[in-house]
Amino acid sequence: MAIDLEVDAGVAVITINRPERLNAMDQPAYEALTQAWCRVRDDDDIRTAVITGAGDRSFSVGADLKSQFRDRRDLSQLFKTQQGLLLNRGLEIWKPVIAAVNGYCLGGGMTLLLATDIRVAVPEATFGLSEVKRGLLAGNGATQRLLSQIPYAVAMKLLLTGEAISAEEAQRWGLINDVVERDQLLDRAISYARQLAAGAPLAIQATKEAALRAREMSWNGGFRLEEMFSQLLFFSDDAQEGPAAFSEKRPPEFHGR
Repeated sequence: MAIDLEVDAGVAVITINRPERLNAMDQPAYEALTQAWCRVRDDDDIRTAVITGAGDRSFSVGADLKSQFRDRRDLSQLFKTQQGLLLNRGLEIWKPVIAAVNGYCLGGGMTLLLATDIRVAVPEATFGLSEVKRGLLAGNGATQRLLSQIPYAVAMKLLLTGEAISAEEAQRWGLINDVVERDQLLDRAISYARQLAAGAPLAIQATKEAALRAREMSWNGGFRLEEMFSQLLFFSDDAQEGPAAFSEKRPPEFHGR
């Protein structure tokens, strides 16, 4: 399988499994990845997800240029905007997603990274948007997300030159959270995921959605959305469980209701 998905204790681990192609994605891989993301979105037993690449060389180098651009697409496909949605291209998943970057994170791999919430990488990882070097646009959200996540000048250098940066530099600019040794990578990512999976699912999803939608809204609109979500959460069972567990000095048991 080009995309593997395993679920354990509320944590889904998605692995891009084409190490012989540096985890580049052809059309079947993209379709399988869409199916994996849809399961994460729709399965209430999944509370958070980890995305990584197979092998020890690459997270993903994005589209497989030998297959994706061999034939020109029919322009009618441009207007099928709800077809084959990905995490980084229109698919709304409010459950937290953690990236475990095990090597090259380039092109579409980078745009995928930009759509995740917490990011862990090995010291050897490199990050870049090399599309302009191939006469292409860094799409799937690259030109939209990058400038909101790191400083303008740094983002524009990455977009316009196609040059890659190291894990150390990516961490310095706030693109990734942690740099860990390879044998600790997946453990660190899953540790984050388990911590989030133990939290209150409705509160976590509402927090993520409010934070992301606020970037497209006025301050007053963002405050209002925050207030509406807060009021809705007060009616949940989890909002009763949290204070009760605190008062009784015990771990809370959240059920997403």
